[in-house]
Amino acid sequence: MVGVILFLVLLAVLATGAAWVADQPGTVTVVWLGRHIEFDVLTGLIAVLVAAAVIMALIALIKWLVASPRIAARVMHRRKIEKGQEAITRGIVAIGAGDRRAAEKHAYDADRLAPNAPLTLLLKAQAAQLAGDRAGAEQAFRTMVDRPDTKVLGLRGLYVEAQRRTDVVAARAIAEEAVKASPSATWAAQAVLEQQGSAGDWDGALASIERQYAARVIDKDAAKRLRAVLLTAKAAALEERDPPAAKALAVEAVGLAPELVPAAAIAGRLAAADGDIKKASRVIEAAWKIAPHPDLAEAYAHARHGDSRGDQLKRVETLARLTPSHPEGLLAIGRAAIDASDFAAAHRALDELAASAPTQRLCLLMAELSAKESNDQGRAREWMARALRAPRDPAWTADGQASDVWLPASPVTGKLDVFQWKVPVAELGGPMLHVDDVLADASEPAVPAGPVVEIVADAPQAGPEPDSKPEIKSEPVAPRPIELPAVVETAPEPPVVSPAVAVPEPASENGAKPRPARGETVFPIARAPDDPGPDGNAEPKKRMSFFGN
Repeated sequence: MVGVILFLVLLAVLATGAAWVADQPGTVTVVWLGRHIEFDVLTGLIAVLVAAAVIMALIALIKWLVASPRIAARVMHRRKIEKGQEAITRGIVAIGAGDRRAAEKHAYDADRLAPNAPLTLLLKAQAAQLAGDRAGAEQAFRTMVDRPDTKVLGLRGLYVEAQRRTDVVAARAIAEEAVKASPSATWAAQAVLEQQGSAGDWDGALASIERQYAARVIDKDAAKRLRAVLLTAKAAALEERDPPAAKALAVEAVGLAPELVPAAAIAGRLAAADGDIKKASRVIEAAWKIAPHPDLAEAYAHARHGDSRGDQLKRVETLARLTPSHPEGLLAIGRAAIDASDFAAAHRALDELAASAPTQRLCLLMAELSAKESNDQGRAREWMARALRAPRDPAWTADGQASDVWLPASPVTGKLDVFQWKVPVAELGGPMLHVDDVLADASEPAVPAGPVVEIVADAPQAGPEPDSKPEIKSEPVAPRPIELPAVVETAPEPPVVSPAVAVPEPASENGAKPRPARGETVFPIARAPDDPGPDGNAEPKKRMSFFGN
């Protein structure tokens, strides 16, 4: 609006001035080359303005002619850059589509048209990766590292290549350099932390957590949780060598993450070892309310040294009352009751779970209870066979793998705080457990040998006394002594029950017609499993029983 007003004012002034000049009498005389030219003042002014305009146009034309080569070069350079950017765009699209030839062609065009563009170097590196040219990719990434604007991007590319070569030392050095160049680079900070966790460098990992929090790479809650995990890992490493230091670390970890079961278990054990029973009980009870776990129950049961088995059972019952009807509480009571030979209490705790959907650990406890309570080895074998088909129990699981103990970092990826207490997909390796088909009828012909069927099963949770397995001697079922068929054979490594169980089918004998495949067996069975059936021609082979000879 102001511009329009100013234009109108200027136009009015010019019109007024032109009218005033036209009203004034007078002539302008020009003498040039012996000629006299006369005209009025207004015509003279117009001629002067036209001459000025012509002169200015001539000057502009001369300047354009002088600058035209430079202008033409600038236009050509701009066009070249546009073509280079178009080549980069098409190359990145080709890489995303997995078109190696198109990616290489566009990378070549981009390098020719826009060699200094940062994306050109990235396109060259990715095209080399797509073609499998690792040396070319690393060379492109090193060129990027030499430039300040692409240094972190080049370091990330070199880090990926080092990981592909499984060069842990180079990968860690590259990640540390990237953290120094850009503390806020999340990938670099995470890579350094994972490398430190995999190497067991807990102090270095704690320092990395502080740097990440200061750089706002992680928030306060994540920093507290990761710090608690690292303190727990450090406490576990020092529990045997330096109990006071381990206790301080575990207590600090519990303060940061009360729900962290391993921290509470370590703090409870070490506090109980120092005679501070109240503190140990308080720490374990707080963690149990959030996440009931067998390790907490075991630590709570053994908090007071010198307690009898009955006293330990009472302590476990007190802990289980904090989470009524929770399966872990009932299993803990059952374990302690069996150890205390209080079979009525064991039945009260376990029968409710056994009536619904018993897990493998429950089946093993019921087998031990049957064997200890009444020497009913047949019933024990029923439960052992049932354990093979029972649902699995929760375990410490990370990245699809299960471990008997909690670990601060994944053995697959190295990431911290990924182990969760849940039903695993697969378990880490352990000794094999071979189980005979106790449901096979000895009077029926055996089926031909078939492929081994592997059934994955959880190892039973260790009770307060790992070595307190019941011992049951075979009783004769006929006038002459008869060795009972074996239920379980263990491999030479006895400490841990393997997660993998192989169930072979007996081989055919005497050319007998194979019996049809059995479906799912429903208990109770027709005949007790410890009945060997009719005598065979050969004397039965002696085997070792799971619960004793």
